[in-house]
Amino acid sequence: MPQSIIFEVNCPHCKKSLMDPYNQLNNFPSIKLDIEGKSGKGILRLCSIYDCYDHHVGIEVAENEITTFSCPSCNENLAIDLTCEVCDAPMVQFKLEMGGKVNICSRHGCKNHSVSFVDLSSALNVFYDKFGYGNPIED
Repeated sequence: MPQSIIFEVNCPHCKKSLMDPYNQLNNFPSIKLDIEGKSGKGILRLCSIYDCYDHHVGIEVAENEITTFSCPSCNENLAIDLTCEVCDAPMVQFKLEMGGKVNICSRHGCKNHSVSFVDLSSALNVFYDKFGYGNPIED
């Protein structure tokens, strides 16, 4: 069985880690975010495993509701100037610790997301080293 790919992410504004080792999902640190929706403000914890949609949210969020995500350290809004190609909601961005970014849709229930790397060769070498996939790429 292949090993899960765990993404460790930071705030794009203050660069602090968004990882919460004390509140795990599926035995891995969760991604902790502040969230605001129609019912108020709360904390959202996302699963850090790639392509896992498990989460815990501290407020009630209706299906298809667009919410605001912000960093729990600096309180900056994490929305970017990009809309979801599936539902036209604003996209939210995190920085990958290994270099790159993760974008997710801000609409509850939409599973659109993307991952991109600053330097693909370096990112693949990190994957090989950290997750044991194949052999590293030679420069």
